[in-house]
Amino acid sequence: MVSRKQLLVGLLLVLLLLLLSGCPFRRQPELTPAPFLEPKADQQRQASPPAIPAEISQGANQEPKLRVFIAERNQIRTMNMEEYLQGVVAAEMDPDWPIDALAAQAIIARTFTLHKIEEFGGVPQRNAHASTDIREFQAYDAARINENVRAAVEKTRGQVLVHNNQFIRAWFHAYAGPRTALAREGLGFKGPNPPYIQIVDSMAGAVIPAEEKNFTASFPLYRIRTATRQIVGRDPGKVTRVEIAQKGPSGRVTRFRVNDLEVSAPELRLALGSTVMRATFINRLSIEGNNLVMSGTGYGHGVGMCQWGAKGLAEKGRNAAEIAKYYYRNVEIIKMWN
Repeated sequence: MVSRKQLLVGLLLVLLLLLLSGCPFRRQPELTPAPFLEPKADQQRQASPPAIPAEISQGANQEPKLRVFIAERNQIRTMNMEEYLQGVVAAEMDPDWPIDALAAQAIIARTFTLHKIEEFGGVPQRNAHASTDIREFQAYDAARINENVRAAVEKTRGQVLVHNNQFIRAWFHAYAGPRTALAREGLGFKGPNPPYIQIVDSMAGAVIPAEEKNFTASFPLYRIRTATRQIVGRDPGKVTRVEIAQKGPSGRVTRFRVNDLEVSAPELRLALGSTVMRATFINRLSIEGNNLVMSGTGYGHGVGMCQWGAKGLAEKGRNAAEIAKYYYRNVEIIKMWN
């Protein structure tokens, strides 16, 4: 017969064994995530850089040369890519902005240039790879180049943005308003939305001045009628009604209704003048007398990098790569030449 003392000893032994074996009722220690370990070199997925377009290539890892149409002089000048980019960055951004904002612009302008040459040959109607006419390519102004610009371009020498080893469509604009746009809603882009173009907060709110932030524009109704007829291919008649027909995911207008006809908002903006109808982020729309009056926020199509937002991020201490990867997701930065 088992005594009480033996029973107690047995129970204590069982409890001790349960504690040592990690019984479910035992409180487990907090787990610390294991440190990330880089895969061995032979297991890493190596990103292969896209090829430099053949028409500008000077050989592997060599800086390309471009034929640039200087619209102001109606002449073509041959220059190295990095020299050309200095003039682009100086024209597209305030040269006195933080170097990392300018450097992000340099990465994007370099990518934009290579993609356009790869896709279209540059500006074939000018027998050139690039043009200083903003309607044909990017802005360019060598007179605005300063030490800030030179440092920003040199800091990112040869760097481009790629997705799946291809140059991205490196769209950019002045000010996104509260947030950026998908390609279709901001640009009327016809293909699938590129996976690297996503809606993100503009990050410009703390730095953009009020006069750059909002706009009001007035257009004679006959211009609305003419523009609609040109875009749609049908005459809406005397304009008596203009309203928002559809908005996109970012909140921008994607389609207006003019009388009974729907018209693409990005196309109407271009037809009316993109420096007057500065964006399609519209918050007020009304017919007043013989004019259509609209108010909104933003400057540009809103797709890709917001330049004022890049300034805001740079002032918060973000570097060029971080700024670029904020506005373009799932991308890599690759150095194409030394």
